[in-house]
Amino acid sequence: MSKKIIEDQFANQRFASVWDAIEDTPALSENMKLRSSLIVALKDHIAHEGLSQIEASKIFGVTQPRVSDLMRGKIDLFSLDMLVNMSACAGLHIEMHVSKAA
Repeated sequence: MSKKIIEDQFANQRFASVWDAIEDTPALSENMKLRSSLIVALKDHIAHEGLSQIEASKIFGVTQPRVSDLMRGKIDLFSLDMLVNMSACAGLHIEMHVSKAA
């Protein structure tokens, strides 16, 4: 498909999230929204606490290279389960709100 055709398809569409625009299915979009929220929370926690990557890795129960991946936003390398576990190890409280899709 040419770039022009793709641009024309999306020219008049609006999306609630960038994930809605780029993911193939609503399920993938929702998963990416949750993962990105957890990554932002973990990165904020590291910054707020002034943790080095080595310190964060010990707290989160992962290796320093995994924290480096997190800090560089490599979202595809982290499952939702892994991010929830890391958040719990960091002492973060996670809440979910589920509602019917619009």
